[in-house]
Amino acid sequence: MQDAKRSTKPWVSPAVVTLVLLIGLNLLNYIDRYILPGEVSLIKSEFHATDQQMGALTTALFVVYMLAAPLTGWLGDRFRRKPLIIAGAVLWSVATLTTVWVHNYWTLYIRHALVGVGEASFGIFAPAVLADFYPERERNRIFSIFYLAIPVGAALGYMAGGKMGSVWGWRAPFFVCAIPGLLIAVLYWVFGREPERGASDHVKSTADRSTALGLFRNPAFLTGTFGLAMLTFAMGGISNWIPEYLRRSVGMTVSHASFVVGLVTVVDGIAGTAVGGWLAQRWLRTNYRALYLLSFWSVALTLPCGALLFFGPRAWSVPMLFVTEFFLFLNTGPLNAAIANSVSSPVRATAISLNLFIIHAFGDTFSPQIIGAISDKTNLRFALGTTLIFLVISGVILRVGARFAPRLDDGVGARV
Repeated sequence: MQDAKRSTKPWVSPAVVTLVLLIGLNLLNYIDRYILPGEVSLIKSEFHATDQQMGALTTALFVVYMLAAPLTGWLGDRFRRKPLIIAGAVLWSVATLTTVWVHNYWTLYIRHALVGVGEASFGIFAPAVLADFYPERERNRIFSIFYLAIPVGAALGYMAGGKMGSVWGWRAPFFVCAIPGLLIAVLYWVFGREPERGASDHVKSTADRSTALGLFRNPAFLTGTFGLAMLTFAMGGISNWIPEYLRRSVGMTVSHASFVVGLVTVVDGIAGTAVGGWLAQRWLRTNYRALYLLSFWSVALTLPCGALLFFGPRAWSVPMLFVTEFFLFLNTGPLNAAIANSVSSPVRATAISLNLFIIHAFGDTFSPQIIGAISDKTNLRFALGTTLIFLVISGVILRVGARFAPRLDDGVGARV
């Protein structure tokens, strides 16, 4: 009788299956996003584009991403998220496949913009789904695992762009993600689960936390969001231009620069995200403000290292890149968990969509193009150095935000 009961119990929980599949989609998303920075000079050479035009490709993606986000957030709070995630993954994969027909700059511009529509779906729904599986104190740990896909995907994107682009042409690397994206969409349709909304919420729901208008009066949400926006401006600009910076300033080839940036990103991303998540989880035992405070220290430690990266001796460029990225990645899980914890389930998808709109509108939608424009007038070293100003602003906002962190109540929830 006991054996019969055991046989009906799933060997792995729906929460874990869903987490793994969403990590897969997030990984492919970031591979695709960072292929282009890994082969900037190859595309630029074929289309005779300027630095500002190359930066504008990322701007196009995020403008569409931002415009689609409010609608997808509204849908995510009113309809089942599983079919919405599947539809977004299919749309994104098909848009990526269209790269084969790109033969001029403006066609590439349109293609890159269309990819943003798909990203604006699972990028919003995934954190909301995971927050319904896991309680507040566990979300930092789960989000740290989920967002490991960012550095790993970025590293693979850099490497694929530089290596494959140099050998088979710049279009070839984009096909790395398209078919796997369709496959994961099918797997999510079969095995993914839709958790009950708010099943793992334990912090008291108030008007500021549970209504759309309340988000604009919610200081915990606003400081986390705008702190992340300033951080995103810096990170978006640096990540888009750092391979080209190493090529121009250090004298690396396209392939070598992309490989170095990819290697540093994957090592730092895994190490920084894991260490940051671990430190924040331990700190939460004694201080409910830990998610904001850890994020503040992440930015504060990045500043001097970033200054040496851009304005120090050229021989220090790679070592300082390694240290700078490590500190930047410390806040990945904690800050995203802080934003998810600042709101309640009735408006969580809306809050995440508003958060994404703001961080891209004030962050990486325009920073690559702005940095490209400054580079055209001065040089890339000085242009990248302007990101340090936004890191300072981010640190100040996050330090203030710690005052408004919600007190976390313990509760039982799914565990990995």
